[in-house]
Amino acid sequence: MRLWSGLSRWSGEEGGEAAMRLGAHVSIGGGYAQAARRAIAAGCDVYQYFPKNPRGLSVKVPAASDMAACAAICRDNGIASVAHTAYPVNLAYDPDDVRREAVVRTLVNDLYIAEGCGSMGVVVHFGVYSGADPLTGYRNIVLSLDETLRRYEGPARLLIENQAGDRSDFGMTIEEMVRIRELCAGRDRIGFCLDTCHAFASGLWSNDEPGFARLAEHGDQLGYWPLVGVIHLNDSRYPCGSRKDRHANVGSGHIGWERMLELLAFAGRRSIPLVLETPGSADRRTAGHAGEIAEIRRRTEDMR
Repeated sequence: MRLWSGLSRWSGEEGGEAAMRLGAHVSIGGGYAQAARRAIAAGCDVYQYFPKNPRGLSVKVPAASDMAACAAICRDNGIASVAHTAYPVNLAYDPDDVRREAVVRTLVNDLYIAEGCGSMGVVVHFGVYSGADPLTGYRNIVLSLDETLRRYEGPARLLIENQAGDRSDFGMTIEEMVRIRELCAGRDRIGFCLDTCHAFASGLWSNDEPGFARLAEHGDQLGYWPLVGVIHLNDSRYPCGSRKDRHANVGSGHIGWERMLELLAFAGRRSIPLVLETPGSADRRTAGHAGEIAEIRRRTEDMR
């Protein structure tokens, strides 16, 4: 299946009048097609979903008709989607660890589901390693990525997400993201996901001057931004450098509206889609993030 072309490409250089692509994480309750309808009802241009139970390393055999219907709804309505792998996935497990095989199997399964739903790919966290030699952890991550892409040869991409530093020192820098990708045999099918709360919590992005401009320039120097497939748009409940992964609604945390608007303008110029992973409303299956999406659009109206 050909992925929906609007967001299946990597982000390019800055353009002139690129529109901001904004959405949220939605539930797949009722199926993948229903998730797409839910995203449309919330006003999403792009949305994220868990392909299956996010709390385990299971393998799911979904209905092909449901995935095809999801892809058709997205295509017909001009929206895009991205999957997110389960919480227990850890790319840094040693190849001899029995959990590593389960991680690879569930990742391959996620990629096939993402392809079936017409999604651009699957977001996966960098990995957590607590051993004495960090190089061993990095090696394990490369081996896990290579084994996953050896078993899956389709068009969906793996998008490596930066980490807040709450569980280990791994995955807190752009240099790690870029270098790990360079070492992978399947690097052409690997990209990145920037999580703004994680970047702030790790100290990668601060709300001091020059604000987001420093991170933007640093990413350009390393060739990072053209490979970012999606941004997780989250404020932070804790200050910069706290290493606490606690998301807040956009503008209501320690990042604040001023810095968020800088990032939103940058993402619009680069045509990088943004997905909310914020608390949302009480009912994630109905209105979800519709109010927050509308507020962000109102505040960015003069950017268009």
